[in-house]
Amino acid sequence: MDFTQRDDPHALFDEWLAEAGGSEPNDPNAVALATVDESGMPDVRMVLLKGHDERGFVFYTNFESTKGREVLSAMKAAMGFHWKSRRRQVRIRGEVELVSDEEADAYYNSRHPQSRRGAWASEQSRPLENRDALVQRLHDIEDKYPDDDNIPRPPHWFGFRIIPQQIEFWQDGEFRLHDRIVFELEGGGWKKTRLYP
Repeated sequence: MDFTQRDDPHALFDEWLAEAGGSEPNDPNAVALATVDESGMPDVRMVLLKGHDERGFVFYTNFESTKGREVLSAMKAAMGFHWKSRRRQVRIRGEVELVSDEEADAYYNSRHPQSRRGAWASEQSRPLENRDALVQRLHDIEDKYPDDDNIPRPPHWFGFRIIPQQIEFWQDGEFRLHDRIVFELEGGGWKKTRLYP
């Protein structure tokens, strides 16, 4: 079925993500995350999508990082996926909520032990005098938490869920006559509109 005829943006996103998984050379779940600071200056960086369902799109970060502070300040964000191998884009905009402690713990505990220790060692987004200082901090955390099965989640490491109010799908077309549809949440349901490319 032509994707522009679809009525469920979440199901369509899952299909596109799965298809990207078969063709993207690295991290099909990589996504540009856009935020704004307190002055309204925009900021963007790549993160990894770590969950998606009807509730929204989940990523994890350090609350004390630049992106963590910006999301907590505005509680709004946007995402942009670009799967070059598929010639597709998906844009998502919405309000943000925190995931539950249980969700954050489950994902944190699924990570490699050194990645869990790294969450303690990195003072994300703050100045670092040299790499040796970071390595030393990691060694200190290894001494503090030597047991791979007992590395607690730092209180400043958590997950955000973007609750989409708008999801846009774009597919490359010949001679730049692309296909583009946007779903907007209205009254608890999705309104779909086809857009000029």
